[in-house]
Amino acid sequence: MRAVVIKIGGFAFPEQPDAAFLRELAAVLRRLADEGYRLAVVAGGGRWARLLIRAGRELGASEALCDELAIRASRLNATLLALALGLPDPLNVPADVPSLVRELAADKPVIALGGLQPGQSTDAVAVLTAELMGASLVVKATDVDGIYTADPREVPDARKLDRLTYREALELLAGKAVRAGTYELLDPLALRLAERSRIAIRVVDGRDPENIYRAVKGEPIGTLVEA
Repeated sequence: MRAVVIKIGGFAFPEQPDAAFLRELAAVLRRLADEGYRLAVVAGGGRWARLLIRAGRELGASEALCDELAIRASRLNATLLALALGLPDPLNVPADVPSLVRELAADKPVIALGGLQPGQSTDAVAVLTAELMGASLVVKATDVDGIYTADPREVPDARKLDRLTYREALELLAGKAVRAGTYELLDPLALRLAERSRIAIRVVDGRDPENIYRAVKGEPIGTLVEA
């Protein structure tokens, strides 16, 4: 059974959750599971996490505590995903690496999780999970259709990149701030983890869930980051 990790970005978890979209997303994930893929689905924190971080900072919280606020938001989002997927125990979201390992050891076809520990984005969680599962691919579903030379929402002539090496992606992110809630399309820790285990990351536009299916099936969409 081929293992794949799917990272669902914060776009899927607005302040007013869209149950219809989550059902559409879950239908694609269940189809992959029915076709024999073993899936770990990682939920991002979304705007709710960023709002909690902002409030935490205003109240004097450390970056580690702000990370913890975001982690709790991502676990709530993971619970919503588990509900949409029809998982038998939607409240059983792994809270740390030992509990994640236990979930993986149970050999379930699909597990849902959010953040694990401060200082680690959900991108990094996705790659770490891929290492633990022996997966060679992480599909990151976001609200743009790949990685660009600059933010296409701010720079109209930014150019989409079809493929990057891990080192090229790290160079693209060089000098960016790494604080709670400010990770770019990929954060440096996730890239370094992917590099050490040669795990490919494909960034796709998840606003159409079928793009996730296409990416898992090997279609050359979005941006591929690999060795």
